[in-house]
Amino acid sequence: MRLGLQVILLGCAALALSACNRNPLLVERSSCPAVAIPVHSGSYTRFDPAQSRDADAIALTAQISDLQGHCIEGAETLTTDVGFTVTGQRRKAGPAEEIYLPIFVGLAQGGNVLVSKQVTGVVLKFAEGATRAESRGGARSEVHRSAVALPQDVRDRITRQRKPSDPDALTDPLADPQVRAAVRAASFEVLVGFQLDDASLAYNVGK
Repeated sequence: MRLGLQVILLGCAALALSACNRNPLLVERSSCPAVAIPVHSGSYTRFDPAQSRDADAIALTAQISDLQGHCIEGAETLTTDVGFTVTGQRRKAGPAEEIYLPIFVGLAQGGNVLVSKQVTGVVLKFAEGATRAESRGGARSEVHRSAVALPQDVRDRITRQRKPSDPDALTDPLADPQVRAAVRAASFEVLVGFQLDDASLAYNVGK
């Protein structure tokens, strides 16, 4: 299975910035990784027969939703506990059945570099006669504080207090390519999605 970096798209925001209530010229950066579901990896479809791609051959569909992240800021590491819900729908209401679905949890740097990946999973427990099942899953990811620390000169440029009369008062510090590159390198995301094989990924991309 190839989890290409094309799955981890730049659409996932790697930097959390929020306006300061007291001074609109200041911004506050969060060191904690954001959490996101990469494009094309949040849904899963199983076919029967497996080689078919007809709508009437869909045996099972599943989606990841309600993704939440809780950041624990330690002295040396930032620990992100993620939780998510997987909802499944099977085509036929048959006997009780348990279906395991693998889930990957990856740590991405700068929006496009996969630093690490672990595979966990959830079990959908369909009751007898039921076509729908739901399960809650979770995982943990860690990043060292030194990796998310901005160089002091970059921090100074971003946090410097500016007066409305200053020539660069309305200039976004991130407009500088060097500042932007430093911020990207110090920004991380925790990405959660289905561990798809090539055929399943291609199907999601083509939908």
